[in-house]
Amino acid sequence: MKQISRRHFMEAAAAGALSASVLPALSEAGEKPNKKPLYIAAYDTEAAECLAAVAKIVDVHKRYEMPATFFIVGKTLLANPGEYRRLLTNPLFEVASHTYTHGLLRDHPFGPPAVSDEEKRNEIFKSKTVIENILRQRCTGLRTPYGYDNGLKGDPKVLGLVKEAGYDYVSSLLWGPDCSQPALLADPFNYAADGFGELWELPGHGWHENLLTTNNGWGPRRLTLWPPIMPEAIPDKRVSTPREEFEVYKVFIEKARRDGNLFVSFIWHPWSLNKFDPEMKMLDLMFDYVRGLGIETGTYGQLYRRVTA
Repeated sequence: MKQISRRHFMEAAAAGALSASVLPALSEAGEKPNKKPLYIAAYDTEAAECLAAVAKIVDVHKRYEMPATFFIVGKTLLANPGEYRRLLTNPLFEVASHTYTHGLLRDHPFGPPAVSDEEKRNEIFKSKTVIENILRQRCTGLRTPYGYDNGLKGDPKVLGLVKEAGYDYVSSLLWGPDCSQPALLADPFNYAADGFGELWELPGHGWHENLLTTNNGWGPRRLTLWPPIMPEAIPDKRVSTPREEFEVYKVFIEKARRDGNLFVSFIWHPWSLNKFDPEMKMLDLMFDYVRGLGIETGTYGQLYRRVTA
């Protein structure tokens, strides 16, 4: 399959084709969309500053009995193996890979160049080995650093490495059209068109919260589309409180419920959550809201098993 152009991706997304494209595959697998989306809390755990934040996040999850997927960088786990084993060895949590050093697997307009082919293999394979050896559980998923506006479509080399390493799914569609924010409510799809029908893409949605709260320190950047596809999800100013941040995410949950999406999951980073909201008030607001709606909660691994049932 050819890599989809940004222009065609934008046109397809605007027409709702991206969300609908998963439906034939799911129908063949006997799966039907739920009336309510599965909610998945997920965290890109990539830096030394994440450890103290993860301890706070885990406490909130335990209080709400809320599942989560932690995508962790191999070197980050190796730096504090005992602490992460204590925090994340819990039936509520799935631990998946965020590569070994956070090296990019494809070029990205806002990131450094992709690493070499040899380094890509190391990023993909070694992170899985580290997680499985330290946490003594199978690592089935990989989230790419930064993410992309078309996932890993059109990149059979990287897809081949992901499959060879033994992953079941990848989470790499993490941006909206033309590398814009927010990422749209895309449903899962497989990479059959690239020759990897057994490998599934499980996207992330909404804003990278470190960009929404400007914690990256990038300053003003070109991030949103004109005309916007989801104008209601683009605040007119920098969010300044946990409540304002929650209200942005709430838009996606409401839309996922209206449109019948299979799931909704946001792109959160522990270090950034802790920097903006050290008391984790936003998580309290989110989890209380989700529980009040009666929405089913789970992990990316559970979503994979659902779509391949």
